[in-house]
Amino acid sequence: MSDLGNKDRHSNKSLEETTVSTERIFKGKVISLQVDTVVLPDGQQATREVVRHPGAVAILALRDNKMLVVDQFRQPLGRCEVEIPAGKLEHGEDPLEAAKRELQEETGYSCGTIRKLQSFYTSPGFADEIIHLYLAEDLTSGNMKPDEDEFLEMSEITLDEAYRLIQEERISDAKTVLAVYAWNMYKLTGKI
Repeated sequence: MSDLGNKDRHSNKSLEETTVSTERIFKGKVISLQVDTVVLPDGQQATREVVRHPGAVAILALRDNKMLVVDQFRQPLGRCEVEIPAGKLEHGEDPLEAAKRELQEETGYSCGTIRKLQSFYTSPGFADEIIHLYLAEDLTSGNMKPDEDEFLEMSEITLDEAYRLIQEERISDAKTVLAVYAWNMYKLTGKI
């Protein structure tokens, strides 16, 4: 697994932009927004709007050949969305521990085994949000403990149902679509 945060390892020096100033525009509960003035590779200046996010975890939780999902209202979309359990990292929180916490909070389940599948950036053109995707198996049921402002319904769906929900655009977020494709590969090959 590569370290996505290590920019020296993934850098093409001829394309780098140099930040000359940063203006903080907004700081909220989840994100902050800044406008950076940068010097481009050709020496010209430009501005970049940057959303800062603490990072998140998402869990592909499998039980009896079904995937656990939650249905919840998403204000930016103005509708409900079926998604895998997920949540933001608290300051300094270990992603593995956050994945276990979010699985329990949103589904009531704890896992006997959990492993990291991949980390990925959601929208690197304007945001630094990184999601750490985990596979959780050997699930044991318990009680859901969603956040006080979080209203959701948990269910279990088959792979065919997941593909139908993608077609119906009830599953349309990247982390869940990626998890469905990873689950399909896992079923076909035994590996992700």
